[in-house]
Amino acid sequence: MGSFSKLNFKIIFHLMGLLLLVNGGFMLIASLFSLIYEDGVGTMMVLAGVVTLVIGGTLMLFTRNHKKEIDKRDGYVIVSFGWIFMSLAGTLPYIFTGAIPGFANAFFETMSGYTTTGASILSDIESLPESVLFWRSITHWIGGMGIIVLAIAILPLLGIGGMQLFAAEAPGPAADKLHPRITDTAKRLWLIYVGYTIAETILLQVAGMSFFDAINHSLSTLSTGGFSTKNNSVAFWNDRPLIQYIIIIFMFLAGTNFVLSYFAFKTKFSKILKDEEFRAYFFFIIGLTLTAVLFIYFKADTSASSVGHPEVYGKFEGALRHGLFQVLAIVTTTGFVTADFTAWTPFLTIFFFGLMFLGGSAGSTSGGIKIVRHLIMIKNGLMEFKRTLHPNAILPVRYNRKSVQQPIVFNILAFFILYMLSFIVGVLVFSVLGLDFDTALGAAASSLGNVGPALGDLGPVDNYGWLPSGAKLWATFLMLIGRLELFTVLILFTPFFWRNR
Repeated sequence: MGSFSKLNFKIIFHLMGLLLLVNGGFMLIASLFSLIYEDGVGTMMVLAGVVTLVIGGTLMLFTRNHKKEIDKRDGYVIVSFGWIFMSLAGTLPYIFTGAIPGFANAFFETMSGYTTTGASILSDIESLPESVLFWRSITHWIGGMGIIVLAIAILPLLGIGGMQLFAAEAPGPAADKLHPRITDTAKRLWLIYVGYTIAETILLQVAGMSFFDAINHSLSTLSTGGFSTKNNSVAFWNDRPLIQYIIIIFMFLAGTNFVLSYFAFKTKFSKILKDEEFRAYFFFIIGLTLTAVLFIYFKADTSASSVGHPEVYGKFEGALRHGLFQVLAIVTTTGFVTADFTAWTPFLTIFFFGLMFLGGSAGSTSGGIKIVRHLIMIKNGLMEFKRTLHPNAILPVRYNRKSVQQPIVFNILAFFILYMLSFIVGVLVFSVLGLDFDTALGAAASSLGNVGPALGDLGPVDNYGWLPSGAKLWATFLMLIGRLELFTVLILFTPFFWRNR
């Protein structure tokens, strides 16, 4: 209770108000699409935006005289409740317009948006008003950039998940204290994020998409979200390979540490080539794609797995494109679909299930465990063999030619154990709520990793709408803790967090 009373509630609610103002502003932007496309829900979209702005403005007004110091406890509360407040407010466009009935459904869709999971309860996406579809995509885009700023500027300060490893290379804050360059970092990353979004929108239009489809898919791609404007997702354009190759390129960029994009624009290519995580990410994608392509070309039942345009299968180009697309979609946790990979072969079903635990790069919009953590765990595991032979030797784990501090190694190992325990508990809860074995496995892995498509009855061509309300709410919780690096949320459930300091 002592720590609870010492929380800086004024700055916590002040920042919640600021987030709601951002939310409300984007709702009003979404309402412009209602005006343009005359989708009939403009008034309700504006009302949702105004209500959100009023609540946010009121919170900021009543907490304007706040202390500007934020300690670690305040940081955990701000990060965790920030996503919850945003998601609660984000349900208003769905509820006010009647596009998604029921709170559990609307909250699931919104949390899936902000956490860039891309799982949907909708069965007929194309029937939704344009402004609502744009709002869905915007929730991805806000959440994607939010996690970038968190990863670079906030989580290292809280000591979360070994993020200090790349924070030192970021053009921004030091890892031990708040630094004025956090603002500069956020601005540069926003500029890159916006620039990539505009570039992909233009390229997709040139390749044959309408402006509306292009901007929505760009918002979803750069955030590694996965919401589409089509019921068949990107499979709708299976007869337009160029569209899918453009999305492939931007999925790869979105799964890369955005700081490396900054270095690329500064022509510091040596920093990119020397980065161990980037090299591992690049070669993982190549190796995994070759495996998928060979099985698709020689073994897959393509007639059963085709979505929309079966004629593209049976050719090497088709196998290469679909293999590369689906590997990137799962590894980067974007979750777009060009085919039902669970219908290819049993091997590929297990293969793609395993990829849900890989994740993209740290400092990207991807979910999952992240490549850097896998690298450190592998390096530490191999180092244990040497330590067994040379028990008195000092053998540190090295990453990017630097020694990794032991507490960071322990942090990563603890994260992995906690991640797998969360997955196991997730599967058990889903099974209690009535899901079969395959579906429970897929739902837990996909929700925790912010992937989107899963297994069983939640496969790439299915949706989450049939889940009972309890399962939907449980999935939203897994999405949240997976998106915010586990420790950030779960620490709030520990007794010592609330004890006297």
